[in-house]
Amino acid sequence: MIKVVKFGGSSLADAKQFKKVADIIKRDSSRKYVIPSAPGKRFDGDTKITDMLYSCYAKAARGQDFEKEFEDIKSRYNGIIEELSLDISLEEEFNTIKACFTQKAGRDYAASRGEYLNGILLAKYLGFEFIDAADVVFFDDKGAYDSSKTAFVMRERLEGVEYAVIPGFYGSMPNDTIKTFSRGGSDITGSIVASVVTADVYENWTDVSGFLIADPRIIDNPMPITTITYKELRELSYMGATVLHDEAIFPVRKAGIPINIKNTNKPDDTGTMIVESTSQKPEYTITGVAGKKGFAVVNIEKDMMNSELGFGRRVLEVFEKNGISFEHMPSGIDTMSVIVHLDEFAEKEQEILAGLHRNVQPDSIEIETDLALVAVVGRGMRSNRGTAGRIFASLAHSNVNVKMIDQGSSELNIIIGVEEADFKTAINAIYDIFVMQRL
Repeated sequence: MIKVVKFGGSSLADAKQFKKVADIIKRDSSRKYVIPSAPGKRFDGDTKITDMLYSCYAKAARGQDFEKEFEDIKSRYNGIIEELSLDISLEEEFNTIKACFTQKAGRDYAASRGEYLNGILLAKYLGFEFIDAADVVFFDDKGAYDSSKTAFVMRERLEGVEYAVIPGFYGSMPNDTIKTFSRGGSDITGSIVASVVTADVYENWTDVSGFLIADPRIIDNPMPITTITYKELRELSYMGATVLHDEAIFPVRKAGIPINIKNTNKPDDTGTMIVESTSQKPEYTITGVAGKKGFAVVNIEKDMMNSELGFGRRVLEVFEKNGISFEHMPSGIDTMSVIVHLDEFAEKEQEILAGLHRNVQPDSIEIETDLALVAVVGRGMRSNRGTAGRIFASLAHSNVNVKMIDQGSSELNIIIGVEEADFKTAINAIYDIFVMQRL
């Protein structure tokens, strides 16, 4: 059995956390390939190494003295070395990094050094081989991830390597410069390694015991999700569930490899298993409820628009030309509503209104703001009658006015638009009707 294990920044924030990680890895000999993040916050008010590197490099790029900031970074790593009694020195690495900062090697290079140095220390502590991600993860000339080259080179490099540490978050460009994934990209690296080695499971270790049915900042002690499908996860992640990087599911999903979200500080907790499909019936009708604020609705009215060929295309063309993507587009016979992110729309508001008048000659256009979207997600909704009725009854009982409804054809989710003032009330009402009344 082969397991690929990724540990987040909070899991490797200091020497104490390193010891927990080592205990977890050594407990199971099938945990063969380890992907570390850079050290995260050790306590409230602390600064992540990645942010320290960004700040340090910003000074270097401006030609300012960055000696103090660089010494603070060195101190974090040297503190881990000292507390773990590691027979290793990073001075040569520090000198190289400092020189590259002075030569303005780029923000991606600067940010990647957190994972790079942490990988060296973790490999030494575990007695594993260290493999620089720049040697096995590749991007093309345009900065897009090169999956075919990565798979070929990584598979060849790992052949015969039983245990290895591969830093997350970065790879290299064709000109050998460093390129990073977006923040949280170590999740993606772990997924890539898991797919290349055809792992039996990809364990993603963090500071929470998997996904929860609702946001714990809104619901007190929400129930955990033990099993969730990739499709359900995509819906919940889009609406704000952020335990795992959005793009991390794609490499393993194609290979049919499950992801297990685990808690470094509570390693015996079951966590959440993310799978392609499952015969297991969910404990509750819904798998999760999540949401976002900050949307606007552009309501377009025109008599007989339903019989006007190409009307919808011409409407969306205006948004496309202004670089605005739409989230949902509910419509009636003579009305069409386009829901967009308010912060993006506000900058181009008048250009879009003028464009709509030119393209479709509407009878009227109204803009509504302060809209929140709530997604109710669950594979169990398909086989349970009256789910939508229960949702809207619970919202009505809580005096929440529903401003928009959009249900996907997969019957996997229902999107509900409510006023931002009703956002938390709506989530509480939905959680209560499907979860609390079952307990």
